[in-house]
Amino acid sequence: PPAGLWGRKRHVIFGFPRSFPPDQVELDLPDIAAARAVAGPLLQPLDAVLEKRAHQLAPLRTSVADAQSLLSRCDDAIRIAYVRLALRHGSLGNDFHAYHNEGHILDILDGRIGRLIETHGIFVLGLREWCALNLFAGCHDLRQREEAAYQAGVGANERASIEETFRLLDACGFSRTADADLYRALDLMIAGSTFDARPPPGGAAFNAAELVQSGGAMAAQLAQKLDKHSPGWREDAGMVQAHALALVAADLDTANVAEPFLRFAGSAENLCLEREMLCQRDLDASPSAKPVLDFLTDGQQRFFFELHRFNSELGKSTFGGAKQDNADRLKSLTLGLRARIAMRGKLESGRQVLRIYAETVDGLVSR
Repeated sequence: PPAGLWGRKRHVIFGFPRSFPPDQVELDLPDIAAARAVAGPLLQPLDAVLEKRAHQLAPLRTSVADAQSLLSRCDDAIRIAYVRLALRHGSLGNDFHAYHNEGHILDILDGRIGRLIETHGIFVLGLREWCALNLFAGCHDLRQREEAAYQAGVGANERASIEETFRLLDACGFSRTADADLYRALDLMIAGSTFDARPPPGGAAFNAAELVQSGGAMAAQLAQKLDKHSPGWREDAGMVQAHALALVAADLDTANVAEPFLRFAGSAENLCLEREMLCQRDLDASPSAKPVLDFLTDGQQRFFFELHRFNSELGKSTFGGAKQDNADRLKSLTLGLRARIAMRGKLESGRQVLRIYAETVDGLVSR
């Protein structure tokens, strides 16, 4: 593919005041052999998804000369990313994140990209574009513990994940020249997934653990950011394609709003658990009660009805209807949770709120 503006530079599109070198997990898992040795049976669910995806993509293989090699390299990169995330924040490590763990990779790679394929068919995108989306699913949240910082709207976690993704692609046999389209797309896709939901003015003070901005995913402002930082990008076909993929990727990342209601409610609970852990609040102590209740009521309502927007036509047509199906149930969940809380009187802890939340969800789902 033509290298275009980005290809001539061969570095990330948006500058950042610092770089993010490999951490110990990356150094310990440099390749697929090391990842398999550490993971054992943990890779089985991912291997099954990758096998299914390869079958789905089979009709597109004739369109790319090195299709088998391309898919093999992509799959290995995703496997390595999966095990690295499991070691950092998932089932293989000791810094568990209830939402951003290896399960989140499967949610996007299997469920959400799978729904995109089921809705629009495989020919709506090219093979390399599907590969870019698959790689995004595996790599976009590789780093979660960077100190909060932003440059051109891109967060430190996202920038660190971009840099690690580039090194991972290098290690898996990709070329920053021959595969410039994939590097370029992943740069914009991961940058555009920055999401920082700070409380509105007058609300609680910003906490670096609650990375949310009032505009939702940065992808919505990505075109304006590119106009400022990469003028002329609209005349570069590769950059235009990468931007389009970044909008789809942002929709995949936030399509938990369109999951079946029980899974949607569960994702909110996991996000809440992760937030409280990062804020270092004890769920069994009374100070956690109000933040948990606020997140599961006002926070969820604000995210769903104000912050969240689908950015691409593919995203809207795939997930828009299912999101709408969840709207009334979310309103009922919020009202029901508040009513149950009011009946209990004084709140004892965040854990108590989570139990009442689960009871309210069960009541709605069993209707």
